[in-house]
Amino acid sequence: MANRLAQTTSPYLLQHADNPVDWWPWSPEAFEEARKRDVPVLLSVGYASCHWCHVMAHESFEDETVAAYLNAHFVPVKVDREERPDVDAVYMEAVQAATGHGGWPMTVFLTADAEPFYFGTYFPPEARHGSPSFQQVLEGVVAAWTDRREEVAEVAGRIVADLAGRSLVHGGDGVPGEQETAQALLGLTREYDEQHGGFGGAPKFPPSMAVEFLLRHYARTGSEGALQMAADTCSAMARGGIYDQLGGGFARYSVDREWVVPHFEKMLYDNALLCRVYAHLWRTTGSDEARRIALETADFMVRELRTAEGGFASALDADSEDAEGKHVEGAFYVWTPAQLREVLGEADAAFAAAYFGVTEDGTFEEGASVLRLPGDTGPVDAARVADVRARLLAAREERPRPGRDDKVVAAWNGLAIAALAETGAYFDRPDLVERATEAADLLVRVHLGEVARLTRTSKDGRAGDNAGVLEDYGDVAEGFLALAAVTGEGAWLEFAGFLLDIVLEQFTGEGGQLYDTAHDAEQLIRRPQDPTDSATPSGWTAAAGALLSYAAYTGSEAHRAAAEGALGVVKALGPRVPRFVGWGLAVAEALLDGPREVAVAGPLGGELHRTALLGRAPGAVVAAGEGPGAGAEFPLLVDRPQMGGEPTAYVCRHFVCDAPTTDAGELAAKLGG
Repeated sequence: MANRLAQTTSPYLLQHADNPVDWWPWSPEAFEEARKRDVPVLLSVGYASCHWCHVMAHESFEDETVAAYLNAHFVPVKVDREERPDVDAVYMEAVQAATGHGGWPMTVFLTADAEPFYFGTYFPPEARHGSPSFQQVLEGVVAAWTDRREEVAEVAGRIVADLAGRSLVHGGDGVPGEQETAQALLGLTREYDEQHGGFGGAPKFPPSMAVEFLLRHYARTGSEGALQMAADTCSAMARGGIYDQLGGGFARYSVDREWVVPHFEKMLYDNALLCRVYAHLWRTTGSDEARRIALETADFMVRELRTAEGGFASALDADSEDAEGKHVEGAFYVWTPAQLREVLGEADAAFAAAYFGVTEDGTFEEGASVLRLPGDTGPVDAARVADVRARLLAAREERPRPGRDDKVVAAWNGLAIAALAETGAYFDRPDLVERATEAADLLVRVHLGEVARLTRTSKDGRAGDNAGVLEDYGDVAEGFLALAAVTGEGAWLEFAGFLLDIVLEQFTGEGGQLYDTAHDAEQLIRRPQDPTDSATPSGWTAAAGALLSYAAYTGSEAHRAAAEGALGVVKALGPRVPRFVGWGLAVAEALLDGPREVAVAGPLGGELHRTALLGRAPGAVVAAGEGPGAGAEFPLLVDRPQMGGEPTAYVCRHFVCDAPTTDAGELAAKLGG
C-alpha cells in the first residue's frame, strides 16, 4: 500500500511511496502527529540520483521489520533536498557542527518542535567499521527519548541556540578590490594541482565557478597564470573519465585526482555551468577543444535532460542495470575490451582501447574501464575516431538507461538558459537559443504562474508546493539577462527586474547581507544564510551578479547598491577561501571592470551584435536592436542613433562613454576582443 508520498511531485519522494515505512512529507501535520503521539521525528533527507540514498532505502526502508519499528516509535519524514534546500541547509549545518562531516542520505532525529538532537548520514543494516547499525541507532534514540527526555530536550535546546548564535559576518564595509582578487588568485595557485589540473585532492569536483573567475581575471589584468590554470583544468577534465567521451556531458565529480573514475550521476547544474565555462574559454582562446566540449555538453542537456514541457530535468542517476540485471553504479558508461570487440571487431576495438584508455585490468570495477583520452596515442585518424564513437554510442543506447529525475528546478534551469543562450549565439546554433527560450517560457508560465512569486520546482508542467529560495531568484534572473542579451527581447530584462525587486524586498537584510529564504517563508529553527559557492553559485553570489548586471542595463542605483552590499562577503571570504566563493569572485571582477555597458543600434545577430557578445570584458552587458521601438525594450538604447545610417555600437562604464563606432574590429578592441 502506498504511503503519503504518493501524492507528491518529487521523483525522490515518489521512489519511497511504496516503502512499508509510513512516510510523511515535511509539513506542520507531521510535527503535530509527533506531538500528539509523543514520539520523535525521524528526518531523512536525500535526492533522487543519490547512490547511497538508494542503498539505505533498499537495506532499511524496504525492510518490513525496520519499517514496523520505525512506524511504531517515530513519525518518519522524508525530504527531497532539491525541493527544500532550506530544510536541508539548516539541518546539514547542525550535522556538520556535531559530527565534523555531512552528506546524503542525511538522518536527523528531531523533537516535535523540529529541534535536532541526534544526527548521522548513512547507517548500515549491520554494525560495521565502528558504525552502529540503523536498528541500533533507532533503539538507542527510543531509549534516550523514553528514559532521558530531559537530556534530549537540553541537547536539542543547546544545538538550536548554537545555530542561532552563528550570525554571519558579511564582510563589513566595502567591496572586493584589486587586493582581494589578487590574494584570491594567489590562494587558488597554492591549491592548484599542476600535474592534473583542478584544485585540491580526491575527490575532485569540477571547479566551474573558479574557472569563470580565472577567465575574467585574465581578461581584466592579462594574468597569464590565471588563464593557464583555467585552460589546463578544462583540458584535463575534457580528456578525463569525468567527461562522457561518447555522449557528452559531465559527471558530478571524480573519485581520484586524475579525473579518471567519476561518480557517474550527471547533474543539470554542473553541465549548465561547465557548458558556459567552456564557451567562455573558447571566447578567450579560440580553442577547438573548448568549442567541441561546449557544444557537446549543450547537446547532451537538450538530448537527455529536456522535458516534454521544454524545461530541463535535474539529474541522471549514477546507477543502472548491468548485463546481469543488477543495479550498479556506472553500468551504462563503462566498457571492457571484450565489449569493445563485440561492437567494433578486433582491429577497431584495439584502436578504440588505445584511444580511450580501456585496459585488460580496467580502470573501474570488475575489469571495466571508464572511457577517457589518455593522449599518448600520437596522431589519430579523426574520421576513424568519429566512426568508432558513433558505433559505441549506438551500442550503448541499447543498454538499460540510468533513471532520470524529471523534476524541473528553477535555479538550475536559469543556469541552463544562460549557457544555452550564449553557446547558441557564439556558435551560430539558433536551435540552442530556442531551447533556452522555451525553458524560460516554462519558468514564467508555470513557476511564476498566477502568484507572481517563484516556485522552486515543477514536474510534468505542474508547479510544486515549495517557494523559491534566493538561488532560484538569482539564477533565473541571470538566465533571463543572458537571454535578453542574445535575443534582444526586452521582456526578459523586465522579468529579471521583477525577480530582483523581490530579492530587494524579501531576501535582503541589514548591511547588504542576504538570506536564502524570503522574509515571509516558513520559519525554521534558523533562517538559512550561506554565501559560499559549492556545486552551484550560492543564492547570495548569484543574486549579487544578477543585481549588478541589471543595474548596468537600467542605471538603477538601488540594484547597484544592493549588489555592492552583497559583495562585502566576497571581500571577506575571497582571499581566505577562493575555491568556495568562485562565482562571488567572478562578480567582483565584473564590478572592478565596470561592468561595461554595450548598446548596439543595429540588427540582432549582425556583426556588431555578435562582436559585442564575444567581448571578453568581465560581466559586460549587451543590448541590441534597431528602429524606434528599441529604446522601449532596453533603456541602454535610448538616444543611441545609428551613425550615417550604419549599425553603431556604444560602450560606456562608470558613467563615461567612448566615442561610438561602426567598426567591429574597434568594438572588439574596446571589449578585450
